[in-house]
Amino acid sequence: QVQLVESGGGLVQAGGSLRLSCAASGRTFSNYHMGWFRQAPGKEREFGAGISWSGRITFYADSVKGRFTISRDNANNMVYLQMNSLKPEDTAVYYCAAAPKYSLDSRTPDARTPDAYAYWGQGTQVTVSS
Repeated sequence: QVQLVESGGGLVQAGGSLRLSCAASGRTFSNYHMGWFRQAPGKEREFGAGISWSGRITFYADSVKGRFTISRDNANNMVYLQMNSLKPEDTAVYYCAAAPKYSLDSRTPDARTPDAYAYWGQGTQVTVSS
């Protein structure tokens, strides 16, 4: 089991920035690929960004590419999402998720689907005002 706790959400004006953090505990953090997903009211959960267990591979949804940056600190069991140039359409609950590295190839489209991730945090609200 891996426990995930997100923080860093809040209210920000369009064009502003936020940095989300996700603290992991329970198992060896470097055994997991990590992802950030988001879910807006009335919409399905969608992929935002992912990072391989080593941190060498990162991948993004087209909607956030160039604005968001995912990173991880395996020594401290943390994953981050730096969000810049925020837009009102980025408003959502943001979730951190973990997938065992043996169960998923981070280079494949599967790594962008919620079903590929076994562990989830409780989410943190991000609201971007226009």
